[in-house]
Amino acid sequence: MRRLRPFVPAWPGEQVPADGGTVFLRHTPWTGPVDGAADGAPHERALYVHGLGGASTNWTDLAALLAVRLEGFSVDLPGFGQSEPPRGGYAIARHVRAVVAVLEHVRDLPGSGRGEPVHLLGNSLGGLVSLLVAVRRPDLIATLTLVSPAMPVYRVPPAFDRAIALLLLPGIPTLAERRVSVGTPEQRVRGILAMCFGDPARVPKARYDEAVEEMRLRDSQPWADRALTRSMRGLMTSYLRVGRANAWRAARAVAVPTVVVWGAEDKLVDPRMAPRLAAALPDARLQVQPGVGHVAMTEAPEDTARAVLGLIEETAERGR
Repeated sequence: MRRLRPFVPAWPGEQVPADGGTVFLRHTPWTGPVDGAADGAPHERALYVHGLGGASTNWTDLAALLAVRLEGFSVDLPGFGQSEPPRGGYAIARHVRAVVAVLEHVRDLPGSGRGEPVHLLGNSLGGLVSLLVAVRRPDLIATLTLVSPAMPVYRVPPAFDRAIALLLLPGIPTLAERRVSVGTPEQRVRGILAMCFGDPARVPKARYDEAVEEMRLRDSQPWADRALTRSMRGLMTSYLRVGRANAWRAARAVAVPTVVVWGAEDKLVDPRMAPRLAAALPDARLQVQPGVGHVAMTEAPEDTARAVLGLIEETAERGR
């Protein structure tokens, strides 16, 4: 059985400007090839976008593996992790604008890769946001990796709490905000791991302890529950869009090379959508990981890294 690699501490970060506010952005330095032959080795940039209720630390292990080629940047979306809430709401369009702003920031940083398109990777909500960013600003993106993206569905998955499913009803979000904080941080983390992992036993104790500390941080933030429930409401509202605004239709307009990664045991986003999405995207590859749940980049970072590096190398070969 595949195991998570040895514990890697969370990468350091700082606040950066985005869409009229600031967001927290972690940085994973480029290491170069494992054989140490750095001269002439590819040195590109990547931006990682987490999912609903997640944080930039969800990408720690994958970013470490990809550092052989990619200098990594992992963002806390507005209201999540160490980012303060946005000045406006939590509609999908707001998250899209924030990610576009961060992409521009990452692209323009000094050093190797400055001014070049960035490899964009997103999971769940962050996957949907990344897909929409790719449609809006393909000039910013070199390749696109979608890990169990939260594509529109019209049936609430069984794993969702009923209170969350009612978010579209007037007045209900306040009830849901109270509901998401029920239980101790340890209990809530165990519930999240059971929901998001194909095999929660694969989570190292150090990573579990880190998640508990992040939950305690969230408990200290007066906006955290609202960020979660209002982003969920924004996600569900986006599913009602029709025409060009619908994400399934938008997928057909993605103009960058893409890999779709899905865990076969995903309890949150139906893995049967994986081939449908790969077929909708004009230039896509598909990797379905047996035994893996909703967060393949965390549960199976080695396999996910192979998919990402394969996409990048294939894209580079085309350009030669």
